[in-house]
Amino acid sequence: MICHCSHSKCILVKNQLTDRHLQIKLAGVAFCGGDPDGWHSFFFDRENSRNNMKYLFSLGAFFICFFISSCHTNSIIGRSQLDLVPESEVQAMALTQYKEFLSTNKVVPAGNQNQEMVKRVGNRIAAAITKYYQEHGAGSELEGYKWEFNLVDSKEVNAWCMPGGKVVVYTGLLPVTQNETALAIVLGHEITHAVAGHGRERMSQQLLAEGVQTAGNVALGTNAKAVNIFNQVYAPTAQLGVLLPFSRKQETEADHFGLIFAAMAGYDPQEAIPFWTRMAALGGDKPPVLLSDHPADQDRIEKLKALMPEAMKYYKGAKQ
Repeated sequence: MICHCSHSKCILVKNQLTDRHLQIKLAGVAFCGGDPDGWHSFFFDRENSRNNMKYLFSLGAFFICFFISSCHTNSIIGRSQLDLVPESEVQAMALTQYKEFLSTNKVVPAGNQNQEMVKRVGNRIAAAITKYYQEHGAGSELEGYKWEFNLVDSKEVNAWCMPGGKVVVYTGLLPVTQNETALAIVLGHEITHAVAGHGRERMSQQLLAEGVQTAGNVALGTNAKAVNIFNQVYAPTAQLGVLLPFSRKQETEADHFGLIFAAMAGYDPQEAIPFWTRMAALGGDKPPVLLSDHPADQDRIEKLKALMPEAMKYYKGAKQ
């Protein structure tokens, strides 16, 4: 059986039953995202249709139960997500990757003005996120998060956050952010990807697509396919967003809640407009990694403007 996930949809493509000389194509899906058209459509050989129908319904029931049990509703972003990966295992793998990355790259030392700015902004964003989650009864979703913020000497215009709150900003990003508030916009966006489970969602989709057993059957860290998929999603060497890019829905969620978190931390969310405009100007044939999965085009700017009234309420509340 080959299963391919697109966004929040888990599409069963083909199941070849050689003992019955019957090929069953399951074109419908159990939708984690709650799309209204998520009913199963079954196509099968009419020969021995009664037996085939019984088998088909049994198979369909199995997969419906599987997908329902493999989805959970994210209490913050308000939608269901495919979730085959334990957060604790992902955090453990991320910590190993993070330590390895820091040991093989030039970390700007403590006391440096820019390094101190990264830590200051990061800690304020983290405090805002913790407060937001607690106020919405979701504090347990941040279990295991031990925040770390580091500035790495690199010309790359990028920043990222791993599960567990492990954050890196590249010095090449600072000439584009130009100020502390714009840096807060970036960190709010990148950290949202982590706390909203976007990487875990992408990893679950890819695990299912490649038929990798999870849910306790195989420890992720000891399975070669699982480790490879983890590296595609999270490893800094994979240039986050290139191999398994975030979906447009995930990017919109990161923009939305990133603005809220930056605003709650006391940073003016309106700075997002000039920042992403500057990022768009860096496009060209090979845009920065930070733009690779969702170009900062006019459509994004318009969506940010639409989100601004809500974000400004949080900003005014933080200032008061």
